[in-house]
Amino acid sequence: MFDILIIGGGASGVSCAQILGSAYKKAFVADKKIGIVLHQKGSMLQDAVFYNAFGVPSGTLGSDLLSQASEVLRNHYPHVEQIENEKVVRIKPLEVGFEIETNKGIYKSLEIVVAVNSSNSFHIEGLMDYVEPHKKSIASKNRIQLKNIDHLVVPGIYVAGTLAGHRSQLSIAAGSGAAVATDILTAWNNGIETHSHDSIRK
Repeated sequence: MFDILIIGGGASGVSCAQILGSAYKKAFVADKKIGIVLHQKGSMLQDAVFYNAFGVPSGTLGSDLLSQASEVLRNHYPHVEQIENEKVVRIKPLEVGFEIETNKGIYKSLEIVVAVNSSNSFHIEGLMDYVEPHKKSIASKNRIQLKNIDHLVVPGIYVAGTLAGHRSQLSIAAGSGAAVATDILTAWNNGIETHSHDSIRK
């Protein structure tokens, strides 16, 4: 049973995992089991090149950024379990938490973060009732989002990135994932606001 399982290996999903992973020294995080389903084939980063994203070297390819991000996650936060080459097809609520079915296996988690892109090809059984037209995208692009209030779809299900209704910019997607992570950390900390910073002073 995961405490949190992140679905999606793009900017918002990996950013969420990095923030949660970096908080492992906090007492209220030490016993948490965190996982991420690194399904990246549908990521909007696959064809991107970046000149306008803060902190990203000019000319970085999105495909390289994807592989680098998962490698950084693996090297710095190996306690975050990476599930590769699997695609989530169904989410089922349980009496406690959720059952997450992929094309290769079944997992359980107390909470989930859905961080896949906003393509209208989105189809995860159990989430389709929350799908609505994307409010900030051009109608002709036929993008979708999940109904949410401040990234929360229903108790236990968060959404991040473009699927949360944000515009398709790397910095926005990464920030959305980070915001969800700090909301989760705050909940784990009994509602006391918290975040996770690394510092050269520590």
